[in-house]
Amino acid sequence: MNSQAVPEFQHRTVLLDEAVDALALEGLRADGVYIDGTFGRGGHSGLILKRLGAKGRLIAFDKDPQAIATAQGMADPRFEIVHDSFATMAEALAARGVRQVDGVLLDLGISSPQVDDAARGFSFRSDGPLDMRMDTTRGMSAAEWLATADEQTIEKVVRDYGEERFAFQIAKAIAARRAVQPISSTRQLAEIVAHAVKTREKGKDPATRTFQAIRIHINQELEELEIGLKQAFEHLAPHGRLVVISFHSLEDRIVKRFMASKATAPQPDRRLPIRAVDLPQPDMKLLLKMKPTPAEVHANARARSAVMRVAERLDHAGAKA
Repeated sequence: MNSQAVPEFQHRTVLLDEAVDALALEGLRADGVYIDGTFGRGGHSGLILKRLGAKGRLIAFDKDPQAIATAQGMADPRFEIVHDSFATMAEALAARGVRQVDGVLLDLGISSPQVDDAARGFSFRSDGPLDMRMDTTRGMSAAEWLATADEQTIEKVVRDYGEERFAFQIAKAIAARRAVQPISSTRQLAEIVAHAVKTREKGKDPATRTFQAIRIHINQELEELEIGLKQAFEHLAPHGRLVVISFHSLEDRIVKRFMASKATAPQPDRRLPIRAVDLPQPDMKLLLKMKPTPAEVHANARARSAVMRVAERLDHAGAKA
């Protein structure tokens, strides 16, 4: 065991009150079952527990071992932490005999402690090992992936997940450097990208999009989001709320399209004689789209790109009892 003290990195939860308000933990709903799909450092979970009734239950998920250690220090019989992705929600709920939940909250992306800890390899601002895994106990690190992925795959990841127009040049530069020496640190990667990217938006580091892209790929963030949204919907009880906070356009696009698809009724063949009462109904209704206030962004710069969307499952579409 490492005897050195682990530095404490602070995390300020974005849209804390607004997200928990959106779960509507009032009246009988306060004794329901809720999911915090991204525990982080427990900001949302802590506030949910304050509003949860005596018979309520909160099941939280996180892949980060440091987040799990924080969660295990929460001595509340209504609370349980699962060391896994929220994409395993269906399996975890089945194992606990839970068929329906009253609300699901997903706060996507990475937390401030993960970014600020150079040893995690998420940030290009300080040098550290090129890891980028949210769960450091399993999977391939960013350094291992860059050492083995072919140039075309690297280009595709950087272009698709980073929306980077210089993806070809970046992939070519990475392939050239790794032929000479392994790319094992965040500083090495940031310097490679800086030389490959000739122009960049004012005030934005050239490595921003590439680091985002590799992180998303390594952690399968978009794939897990699509799975998690589907599983959340399938387990929501009537009037159950789905609350999602995203931090970049790729995430928000997936959330927006998913909620919109569930809030739109299938269109029947107009040639068929269908009574009005038998027409298909939407499964959800859209309740809210919200961004942080200027005051919150001023106090926490990482809140500036956040978008929260809220939808509610309709009566006729409740999960099977």
